[in-house]
This record gives sequence, C-alpha cells and structure tokens, in this order.
Amino acid sequence: MRTAATEVLAGLEARGQTLATAESLTGGLLSAALVAVPGASRVFRGALVVYATDLKTTLAGVPAELLARRGPVDGEVAAAMAAGARRGCGADWGVSTTGVAGPGPHDGHPAGTVWIAVVGPGHRTTRRLAARGDRQAIRTGAVRAALGLLAEALGRNAEPPSMVSST
Repeated sequence: MRTAATEVLAGLEARGQTLATAESLTGGLLSAALVAVPGASRVFRGALVVYATDLKTTLAGVPAELLARRGPVDGEVAAAMAAGARRGCGADWGVSTTGVAGPGPHDGHPAGTVWIAVVGPGHRTTRRLAARGDRQAIRTGAVRAALGLLAEALGRNAEPPSMVSST
C-alpha cells in the first residue's frame, strides 16, 4: 500500500534530493512516519525534535528575536525551523511542524492551532491549520498535512523552482 510518506520519499528519490524535519507538537511522529517506509534512508537525512521553545533557537537556528516577538506558534517560526532542519542536516528540503496539540490552549492559541512549513530549492511555503479532535488526532492530522504540503511543493517544483508562499 502506498502511503503519503511513500509517495513523498519516492518523489524525492526520483529527483536525487534529500529531506530533514524539525518537529515541535508532533514530537517525532512525522519522522517516524517517514522512517517506517522501507528504504527511507536513501532520502531521509534526519530530524530535530525541538519541543522546548529554547531548542528552536539552539538546535533549529530560529532567531531568538523572532521567537520573542512572535512566539513558537507562528508561520515565520515554522519556516525558520524548516530552514534550520534543512541546513543542520544537510538536506535539500526541510519540513517543520509547530503548534498546540492540547488538551488546552497555550500562549493564547487554542488547541488545534498548527503551523507547517516546507522549505526547499527555490521554495518556501507555510500553512496554518485549525485541527480538531483530541491531542492524538491533532498530532496525526499535522503529520498528514505536512506530508501533503511537501507533496504539493514537490509537484509545483517539478519545473524550474519559483518562490511560493501561502498562509
């Protein structure tokens, strides 16, 4: 059975490109979905699980002033995390997840607020989700959305790269 992770990894392999992740609210769930695919090591370089806010700066390279100004649940922070994963792991593409899985609100954001970013050659996309359900449903939905956003980016990027952003 072909999963979203299988499709994304196959697309990257066909291009000779690699992938890294930076995860907050998903806590490694996105990476686990990727490495569950046999042969993932041909494409997947590694992951940063930056659950604590300070690790977004020290490990993922998110500027401290950006975090102080916007907080960890933000599209620009998500993009910086994806770029940091890409840079830190030496990958062509970076994907990140940040947000609030719940059960309650955090820093003024309700549970289910999720930001996903994809950064790659000539490409930067961020997307805000308003996920519903319990904590596990929000985290699983974020993984599904991240894989979908990456698949979308790879499809758009089939021709010469262009800068793409959405919110």
